[in-house]
Amino acid sequence: MSALIYTAMSGANRALKALEVRANNLANAGTTGFRADIEAAASQAVPGYGFDARHQATHAPSRVNLATGTLSQTGRDLDVAIDGDGLLAVEAAGGEGYTRAGHFEVDADGVLRVGRRAVLGDGGPITLPPSVTQVSVSASGEISVLAAGETELVPVDRLKLVRPPEGSLVKSEEGLLVARDGAPFAADDTVRVKGGYLEQSNVSAVEEMIATMALNRSFEMQMKVFSSAGEMVDAGNRLIRG
Repeated sequence: MSALIYTAMSGANRALKALEVRANNLANAGTTGFRADIEAAASQAVPGYGFDARHQATHAPSRVNLATGTLSQTGRDLDVAIDGDGLLAVEAAGGEGYTRAGHFEVDADGVLRVGRRAVLGDGGPITLPPSVTQVSVSASGEISVLAAGETELVPVDRLKLVRPPEGSLVKSEEGLLVARDGAPFAADDTVRVKGGYLEQSNVSAVEEMIATMALNRSFEMQMKVFSSAGEMVDAGNRLIRG
């Protein structure tokens, strides 16, 4: 009987964890460049003598869905979208992080940023010169600027673009993609970008809602199994007392 209880309770716990992942995906369905999380679980034998027949569902590290989202044209000089596979490198706590969110801003010191994070180039954070009237980003990620009073664009830096191997990325607590082993990836000259575009989240709201409903039904079934196990125990006790 305890084997059934292990199965029901761990299954219900797994369903709750999966619901958290799906809810976070739905909450970020409108977030530029967001990559959906894929929840994972595995079956594990309960350790200890006499527990050979008892198994429970355990949480495996969530994976990242790297499918491409829809590109939307904005016409803004500082909007950049990855064209195909690849990621933009940005500063992160303790090292280097990666994102496909390319809505850039320039702070008071001329540093190019995505939110609070500095965008990385060939030599570190990208800094634009003062009095810039126009910014252009080429398909290769080269950033050129037009200074006040000038007539020609001048290259100032190049975006660090990477193409990590499959399965080498995890999400950090900041919500950035980072290398699973913590080491930064080398720049990849084959990655291409599109200036004046932004990539939308790759979350499918319909798929997430369907999965959420299925997980709700799974949780209810696990609770019914747990309740049935309790009723079976009570019935056995009554037989013994009788």
